[in-house]
Amino acid sequence: MTEMTVKDVWLARKRIQETLPRTPLLYSFPLSKQTGVPVYLKLEQMLATGSFKLRGASNMIAALSLDDQKQGVITFSTGNHGFAVAYAAARLGIRAVVCVSETVPSAKIKALQESGAELHVEGKSQDEAAEVCLRLQQEKGFTLIPPFDHPDIIAGQGTIALEVLEELPEVDTLLTGLSGGGLLSGIGLVLKETDPAIRIVGLSVEKGAAMDDSIQAGKPVDTPEHPTHADSLLGGIGKKNRYTLPLITRYVDERLRLSEESIARGMAFLYKHHRFIVEGAAAVGVSALLEGAVQPDGPTVVVATGNSIDVQDHNRAVSPYL
Repeated sequence: MTEMTVKDVWLARKRIQETLPRTPLLYSFPLSKQTGVPVYLKLEQMLATGSFKLRGASNMIAALSLDDQKQGVITFSTGNHGFAVAYAAARLGIRAVVCVSETVPSAKIKALQESGAELHVEGKSQDEAAEVCLRLQQEKGFTLIPPFDHPDIIAGQGTIALEVLEELPEVDTLLTGLSGGGLLSGIGLVLKETDPAIRIVGLSVEKGAAMDDSIQAGKPVDTPEHPTHADSLLGGIGKKNRYTLPLITRYVDERLRLSEESIARGMAFLYKHHRFIVEGAAAVGVSALLEGAVQPDGPTVVVATGNSIDVQDHNRAVSPYL
């Protein structure tokens, strides 16, 4: 594995800062009252495609040579990364192909079709969709934009941490979802190299925590996927994972799994108190605080990762808790 440094994240910031605005860091009075410490929400759903994934995709595509850009790009995604690649490619006039599995919700598939990307729906899991993607890449000569396991993707996601430190240098704890690991690898790199005492917590679904299973096994493993409010946290980490598995192992202090009820409560809290409609994966940090699974000692940041959810699905999830 090529060693990454915080300099890689600063280079990513330089590439994307003119096209991606800084996202708000919002003080949450109700969460602060609940926990007894200042809690802030990093609102990544405010980016153009509705999720943090636009950071990594924009950085990697901008870093490509002109020849590679002309060949077009391809990716595999549970939805949000696909939107990000389609958007970043469209800004540069680049052809984009997105491969998704049959487990991706119909609302996300429809939205991807409308994004302008060419869509391939095939496979029963994220790993199977990845195999389809690699086959098409070899056949057509596209450049692969992986969803998480690449230095340029990780560095792009890490720009979130640069923004957090600039606005809240006294941050004590950061919580967000853990799936393939690109987000927390980038954030962890920046925060831990700046201050090793900052506590980083990765949150997964109860059934389908591929990264957590892989860390426990000491190698990438297959994890069965089940329906969940946080479908963006599903998917394997890749059998040939090179970057995120070791980075998550190094930088993330705690890994927790949350029940579907807990995730839905977090979604409902964000809607009731802040009027945010977010997907389950974006609410897991709030969920962990509400149930007391994480008890922070100082200023805390929850990264709200995205809002890619059908309104009807959101209503079904949150209505029992409003």
